[in-house]
Amino acid sequence: MPNIIVVGAQWGDEGKGKIIDVLSKDSDYVVRYQGGNNAGHTVVVGEREFVLHLIPSGILHRGKVCVIGNGVVVDPEALWNEIIELRKKGIKVNEDNLMVSDEVHIIFPYHKAIERLKEDRRGSSKIGSTGRGIGPCYTDKADRCGIRLADLFEKDMLYEKLKANLKEKNEIFRKIYNFKGFSFKELYDQYLNYGKRLKRYACNCSIILNDCIAKGKSILFEGAQGTLLDMDHGTYPFVTSSNATAGGACTGTGVSPNKIDSVIGVVKAYTTRVGEGPFPTEFPPDLMEQIRNKGKEFGATTGRPRRCGWFDAVIVSHSIRVNGLDSIAVTKIDVLDDSNTIKICVAYKYKGKLCENFPGDINILNNCEPIYEVYPGWLEDTSSVQRYEDLPLNARRYLKRLSTILKTKISIVSVGSKRTQTFYNNI
Repeated sequence: MPNIIVVGAQWGDEGKGKIIDVLSKDSDYVVRYQGGNNAGHTVVVGEREFVLHLIPSGILHRGKVCVIGNGVVVDPEALWNEIIELRKKGIKVNEDNLMVSDEVHIIFPYHKAIERLKEDRRGSSKIGSTGRGIGPCYTDKADRCGIRLADLFEKDMLYEKLKANLKEKNEIFRKIYNFKGFSFKELYDQYLNYGKRLKRYACNCSIILNDCIAKGKSILFEGAQGTLLDMDHGTYPFVTSSNATAGGACTGTGVSPNKIDSVIGVVKAYTTRVGEGPFPTEFPPDLMEQIRNKGKEFGATTGRPRRCGWFDAVIVSHSIRVNGLDSIAVTKIDVLDDSNTIKICVAYKYKGKLCENFPGDINILNNCEPIYEVYPGWLEDTSSVQRYEDLPLNARRYLKRLSTILKTKISIVSVGSKRTQTFYNNI
């Protein structure tokens, strides 16, 4: 059975949750490998909508085991609330189908506070943080003062680490931000209690997954955010704080690269991004409003309106290269059904020079002119299409052109939010 990584190939929000949900039925384990509850996957099952933030989308399928890998940062309150909400909706969640690496780093209230305070101080230079404490938690991880899930099970260890952290952080809060800080006793008692609740789910992620592979079972690795939000390969500094690319699946789970069989990238038929940062193909206001409303382009976690633009083949080609994508899944074709003309950005022009590759210089992205190919729209409803051959001719031509430009096959096409509005393909 194949072990597959699914990554976002744009700025996130590409519809990964749905694609992972569709692929989950043929996988034994579904694993989240990076990010935190700053990300959200929306999955529609029948007439019911589920928004997942930490728990892998495979939880909606019976008989699947979901694992939160060591590369994820976990807010225990958010995780516990998500478990409770799923149970209320009739979804089974227990230690048999949900496991959490005991090496995940834990988000504390001081992480959220410092993120909000720093973002406020940036003023017009804000990076669009969600305020969930993700970045500061990863900062502590890199600074080797982070607190992991395993530490919540040991009173003395938690006492020692939390005491040291709060001594430093409360001083920073008071002296730099004029903020009173946090009570040690309150946090210590609160997080000991979280440890008691979550201990039953704790596991050694690497052992679990490698044993699974040795037994011939399959793993679906679920990425959050998107390649252009990757810490190393994205539009830095307007990025997330982890590696959202395929390489993050290995470091975030303890599974070797030679155990991976394929990597699928998910793209929208257009482009969106949330928050600040460069966006060369961004729509003008009228078209932005039209596509945003039809595509329901509002953040699953924050509710923030997404910025929308034409398909950018420059950034997706970059994603194909850094992830080693074997194929791509194209979502939300139906959102373009009413468009008279459709554009594909194939290069940028900056200071009179043509730029065909993703630039490391963010000034180019901020000030470039996108070079477009323009195609006629199909002006037909595609939401009930079940086969590639039944798509309108111009929709097929559009997908074929995307595949040709990207030099990558399109393996999955989605024409709506429901499971049934998906079909496999080999363009």
